[in-house]
Amino acid sequence: MKEVSKAEQLNEFCKNTLVDNLGIVFLSAVEGEIVAKMPVDARTIQPFKLLHGGASLALAETVASAGSAMLVDLSRSGVVGVEVNGNHVGSAKSGFVTATARIVHQGERTHVWNVEIVDENGRKIMVGRVTAMVVEINR
Repeated sequence: MKEVSKAEQLNEFCKNTLVDNLGIVFLSAVEGEIVAKMPVDARTIQPFKLLHGGASLALAETVASAGSAMLVDLSRSGVVGVEVNGNHVGSAKSGFVTATARIVHQGERTHVWNVEIVDENGRKIMVGRVTAMVVEINR
């Protein structure tokens, strides 16, 4: 039987959500670092045919939240983004962008992630930070 990777589990978990609708695909997922790619296409561009800053922020929150989800017991807790910011330092017109999130603070109730988004040539498109909150849930 083939072992399913964490990235494959995240891709399945995100089916029929904004993540899926934007074409975001997780490439790797290990504790403390998540990598995903997103297409630059009609779903993610703005009227000037450039990658929409909001799509970049959605990608950033997605990788950070997925990383936080891997750090908690999902039978008792969930994670939600409480702050997302990004500096858009480049642009993309086509292809894919890749986001890498790395944890910089893992507290009991909050996690802080640095996120970098690059294009297919490795040029920086966005640098940002995401704060996720760990919340108790009733299932």
